[in-house]
Amino acid sequence: MPATPADAPIELTIGGMTCASCVGRVEKVLAKQPGVQSVTVNLATEKAHVQAPGVPIEQLRAASDTSGYTVLAVHEPGQPSSGAGESGGAGASNAAAAARPAWPAWAPVAAGVVLTLPLVLPMLVEPFGIHWMLDGWVQFVLASLVQFGLGWRFYRAGWKALMAGTGNMDLLVALGTTAAWGLSLAMLLTHRGHGMPHLYFEASASIVTLVLLGKWLEARAKRQATDAIRALNALQPTTARVVRGDAVVDLPIEQVRVGDVVQVRPGDRIAVDGEIVRGRSQVDESLVTGESLPVAKGEGDHVTGGSINADGELMVRTTAIGAETTLARIVRMVESAQAGKAPIQRIADRVSAIFVPIVLAIAALTFLGWWLWAGSSLEVAIVYAVAVLVIACPCALGLATPTAIMVGTGVAARRGILIKDAEALEVAHDIDVVAFDKTGTLTEGHPALVALEPAAGESRDRLLAIAAGLQQASSHPLARAVVDAAKRDGVDPLAVRDAAALPGRGVQGTVDGRVLALGSSRLLDERGLAAGRGEDGLAATAQRLESEGRTTAWLLDGDRVLGLFGFGDPIKPHAKAAMQRLTDLGVKTLMLTGDNPGAARSVASALGIDDVRAQVLPGDKAAAVQALRAEGRRVAFVGDGINDGPALAAATCGFAMAGGADVATETASVTLMRGDLRLVADAIDISRRTTSKIHQGLFWALFYNVLCIPLAAFGFLSPMVAGAAMAFSSVSVVLNALTLRRWRGAADGPAAGSAIGAASGAADMQAGAGAAVGLATATSTTESRA
Repeated sequence: MPATPADAPIELTIGGMTCASCVGRVEKVLAKQPGVQSVTVNLATEKAHVQAPGVPIEQLRAASDTSGYTVLAVHEPGQPSSGAGESGGAGASNAAAAARPAWPAWAPVAAGVVLTLPLVLPMLVEPFGIHWMLDGWVQFVLASLVQFGLGWRFYRAGWKALMAGTGNMDLLVALGTTAAWGLSLAMLLTHRGHGMPHLYFEASASIVTLVLLGKWLEARAKRQATDAIRALNALQPTTARVVRGDAVVDLPIEQVRVGDVVQVRPGDRIAVDGEIVRGRSQVDESLVTGESLPVAKGEGDHVTGGSINADGELMVRTTAIGAETTLARIVRMVESAQAGKAPIQRIADRVSAIFVPIVLAIAALTFLGWWLWAGSSLEVAIVYAVAVLVIACPCALGLATPTAIMVGTGVAARRGILIKDAEALEVAHDIDVVAFDKTGTLTEGHPALVALEPAAGESRDRLLAIAAGLQQASSHPLARAVVDAAKRDGVDPLAVRDAAALPGRGVQGTVDGRVLALGSSRLLDERGLAAGRGEDGLAATAQRLESEGRTTAWLLDGDRVLGLFGFGDPIKPHAKAAMQRLTDLGVKTLMLTGDNPGAARSVASALGIDDVRAQVLPGDKAAAVQALRAEGRRVAFVGDGINDGPALAAATCGFAMAGGADVATETASVTLMRGDLRLVADAIDISRRTTSKIHQGLFWALFYNVLCIPLAAFGFLSPMVAGAAMAFSSVSVVLNALTLRRWRGAADGPAAGSAIGAASGAADMQAGAGAAVGLATATSTTESRA
């Protein structure tokens, strides 16, 4: 994967944002600064990514302050990632930690419930024939503690937004609750009759408490959405056992250098990226790549920091540290994807930019309409205007897209699918054609023994033992394929004397006193044994293998043919299942390869690929992809080599296989962390489900406001019900996105997020949100103020 570029964006953790209007304000102010090239602000992560080479951090900090929002932390390019924090996904830097209150996050909610319950209790017991009411001045004290103590945050944020010439959710809540509280105080002061006047202290206190409850539930939900980042960060060990002379010492990971040899004991988590210089073991890479089974590793093999050494001691020479490790790059890629904006988010941004002013205008018209036109009392007009202000929260609109993106990219990362940006996640849902390179993508990329046909009266195992003996000292790829096949089948190579290469033809040696040779058809012809190919069984098999693009070799004993060997590039495991999965998703498959037509057709037929184009040059692959796009097709290309770079760039969405050429992983929009082709279908499926969640969230956010604002304006919603509905709207959008966490793909490896454990927070939040609505609904049973 690519390293972090020098001009990578600066990441600012922004405090005080509460809705989509806040996001628009921060983006606008930062974008106006000289030298700033681009700004992306994400409400769900509470972060701003600013492309501003050479611009001082203090200038950006000051600009954010003028917009009414505080920079809590700064993460510059090249620094270790801060990971996901505790405040709605914000970075957990020291500065952010210092800014956190000493009280737990639920404390204001609990205090609000304690202070509000006595105000609401009389309405809850009234249906049971109990008529009781707190003294008006006691109500005033309780409501004031909630309004100006717990609710002071709304005044502070709303005032900053007002001074910056904009509006936000806090301004709407502050105006609405202050109006209800002020109306109640005025009625209490001017009441001269007997009995208790109709007060609205319970409405103002309930709204503040319900909004605080909604924000707390929302923050808990957003923390679940960033589980992937926290899980990946948790994989990095803090110390390493480093060889220093004859001793092994424990050092902080920051003190390890490239070239250091690190000891990894059985059961330890590997601390660095490196190459094994001594030892063999099974390494569990599931939390990094999603690979379900431990992988055998030995001398010369690469290991990734964060994976677990299972059963043997390893000595690993460090090849990458800090920000350049595979794990750090994975975290950066996932964070980048979660921070970005999908194209569909632009619609929500345009709506939210004018949303708050429109709501204020509707509230004013509601007040004037009820008071002047309908002839209602000042009290009724204010109550209905308050309901409009409270119900019209743009939080859900701002959270719908980024929350779904966060969960979708996190789920993908836990399955070994790294998505470069939010746009890639969105466009992948529309893919209708997937084009594959063959060698190294659909196939293993190296030759293997795929056929061994003995002549009449010969034993397969004996022929394999002879061939392995002849090839044991050779480094030729076909020789290694024979030796590997013997090892796999448990066949011991026979002892061979006087082994010698036959240039351009094969190899020969003496076995049990006889001179045997393993060579090509050319050697067969030179020895005048062409007639031997005429044997029906071997001749037909040789012809079939050669028509499929296989390489054939013959084992000869003087003037007698002992058997036929066929070599080919084996198809990857699960490749056929991957093609079937794409077909089930309604996606057409295509192979683009530079190989000969016979080999290409053989692989395509075995896998059930819809279309195949052979002998295609690298430049022609890109042209073929562009031609398909010109026909209106949405094309994904899957490859891993240098020659795949142009096609990956030309595709609607490029998929690169990890471990391939750097140019492939840099060009592609999606990187598959292991060679399981089922991940291609999984990535498309995740994209479709994520996009569906985005559409659902935006629809319900807009539908909610379109429906509820008129209901509030025409007097069908009390302020308390409006407050509960507003709080629940944001929570429901986030909870809907969190259902993506239950997704399971065709590639059935355990998720990297299994380190986190099964979270039950979503169920708790649903229960909490339901309780909030229940509380508000109960309070609405009080008599109408009209």
